[in-house]
Amino acid sequence: MKPADIPVTSALRVLRAARVAFEPCLYPYVDRGGTQHAAASLGVPHHQVVKTLVFEAEAPPARRRPLLVLMHGDLEVSAKNLARHIGVKAIVPASPEAVEKHTGCLPGGVSPFGTRMALPVYMERTIGALESLYVNGGKRGFLVRLKPADLVALLKPELVEVATGGEAS
Repeated sequence: MKPADIPVTSALRVLRAARVAFEPCLYPYVDRGGTQHAAASLGVPHHQVVKTLVFEAEAPPARRRPLLVLMHGDLEVSAKNLARHIGVKAIVPASPEAVEKHTGCLPGGVSPFGTRMALPVYMERTIGALESLYVNGGKRGFLVRLKPADLVALLKPELVEVATGGEAS
């Protein structure tokens, strides 16, 4: 891949500023293809593709607090268990408009790095055991491969155990 092919995103600016080693990975984006399509396009295990999900916690008084959840591509998030862990009444997926408002990225192109607002990050504990992972680089059709230790050092996520089975993307 030529350097000119690599998109310039807020996520890459953050990674480069922190001197994090990463490998850029472009693939043909397909609407609603999700992490399964990304994994198949790149020829990597679906479990290693980590999705960045934007949720909103219902917090008193009657407002929603945005947060990010990092989850294996082949698993889903138990919103009930996450709400219980955080100590809020409920957690709901953010609307596409809210995703863009909070992160500065379009749904399908959300990176945990370089979001418009500083957001709390929750990461499924088992992601840290991967040899490497693929996470969105801040644009649809663009992932970056990096070591879980680098992601943890940079984001300082709260580790959670909220995965449920399934082939969600």
